Amino acid sequence: MSQVVSSRWARAACWWLPVAAVAALSGCGGGSGGAGLSSGSTGSGSSGTSASSAWTPGVFEPSANFAALCQDPRSGTDPYTGQPYPDKQGSTLDENNWLRSWTHELYLWYDEVTDVNPALYSTADYFQLMKTMATTSSGAPVDRFHYTYPTATWEALSESDVEVGYGVQWEIVAASPPRNVQLAYLEPAADLPADTAAAGLVRGDTLLDVDGVDVVNSNDQTSIDTINAGLSPSTVGETHTFTVQDPGSSTPRTVTLQAQSVTSVPVLLETTVTSPETGATVGYILYNDQVAPAESELISAIDTFKAEGITDLVLDLRYDGGGLLDLASEVGYMIGGSQTAGETFELEQFNNQYTTTNPVTGQPNTPTPFLDTTQGFSVTAGEPLPTLDLPRVAVITGQDTCSASESIINGLEGVGITVYQIGSTTCGKPYGFYPQDNCGTTYFSIEFQGVNAKGIGGYGEGFSPANTTPMVGVSVPGCSVADDFSHALGDPTEARFAAALAYLADPQAATCPAPPTGNAPPATVTQRQLLEQIFVRSPLRQMRILSR
Repeated sequence: MSQVVSSRWARAACWWLPVAAVAALSGCGGGSGGAGLSSGSTGSGSSGTSASSAWTPGVFEPSANFAALCQDPRSGTDPYTGQPYPDKQGSTLDENNWLRSWTHELYLWYDEVTDVNPALYSTADYFQLMKTMATTSSGAPVDRFHYTYPTATWEALSESDVEVGYGVQWEIVAASPPRNVQLAYLEPAADLPADTAAAGLVRGDTLLDVDGVDVVNSNDQTSIDTINAGLSPSTVGETHTFTVQDPGSSTPRTVTLQAQSVTSVPVLLETTVTSPETGATVGYILYNDQVAPAESELISAIDTFKAEGITDLVLDLRYDGGGLLDLASEVGYMIGGSQTAGETFELEQFNNQYTTTNPVTGQPNTPTPFLDTTQGFSVTAGEPLPTLDLPRVAVITGQDTCSASESIINGLEGVGITVYQIGSTTCGKPYGFYPQDNCGTTYFSIEFQGVNAKGIGGYGEGFSPANTTPMVGVSVPGCSVADDFSHALGDPTEARFAAALAYLADPQAATCPAPPTGNAPPATVTQRQLLEQIFVRSPLRQMRILSR
């Protein structure tokens, strides 16, 4: 089959969180260049080599026969690979035929996809049909991860973790009207756009409206589209107005923000605190993005903790949507050390057409180990990683905790390292995919699921602290605690951090605070996208990427 992705990511598989009603979100649709219905032509333009365009239900030509046959072929050179684009003149039907065959070859639930006529749909609409429509026991869609992005956008983020925005991340506390949307964190001051820095925004600000549209109560699609456009700007220089209410204030105020290219700082905070219960030195890491620069930042944090003699660690993943699986594995090793040596961090399982071979790479399907050396993301490859060699870790989670972040929990539990979960139910994504470009659109379609060293996976409805009410997903020892926007992240009196410190002090005697009402998120949605289809954060920032 044809692999036409950027060279760095040609063997990369992405894991990211569920998308609720993805078809309704313009930011997640991503046109394939073939807008409108196909005319039924074979698309064999002057340079085209289209295969048969006839649709025979249940009969699938190799996807390679249709690859790079495009309704609107690109010209020139890919700036990230330095290679000419492979596109040839084709048609929307060619693009749909490629999707149909590619899905049949690689999709995890390929045998649950209804085989529909590719000549009857636009490519964007056809892609939304190329998935299972099954639901979980709670009624949630099994596949909530099906999406596309313009290839240029995907490449820009995957290479540098740069995206257009304001350097602000919002959190959905209550998703149904009356909604409650809080400011979770900002990037460091040095990385903020000038307008954001001047706006005086702080953690705990409540978002009331966007460009005059009521965020708290609006439900009509026009309003939702306006909010989407403001929260997820697509172009540098866009300006939007936001009405916010500062913590402790009863007077709303309006700020105008201009979108810029913002580089995320993945390890936003690392510090040590003294446990109020035991006097022990405890390390704390706020880890928000598992992207290449995080490798050096994590090593620096662990080296500092070793020098300061910490005896416990609180790993805050409440806003971490995932990223590089190898980085998650490195984190697991840096926590567990000798207890992880030679052990499986995660094994990927593909559809039933491939039991021993990775169908994308063609190589034997071997597990991702706990990595004890750097992988060259932001530190020279092959350097030994430092380790804390801890038998346990407290992990702070939220409904944003997804993909590679969840794999840290599952991977450590797989080798017997104790994980205490403090916070709320994670997003639930044990699945993954290889990003695949065709005709300028990169497609993300589930191709495998991951299991730990004990063969355990299947956390499709997330991990939940043991006292979560009602229980959702897989139960983990710990406390259900609401996010505390009245305290700074890393403050030992912040509710989740305080609960983690108390639990580490004496897990047997620890008394969890009363779990918040409705703490477990509805099974059909996760954060980063509002339940009412309001787009909060780019799904490109919520991935799990396998680099091998």
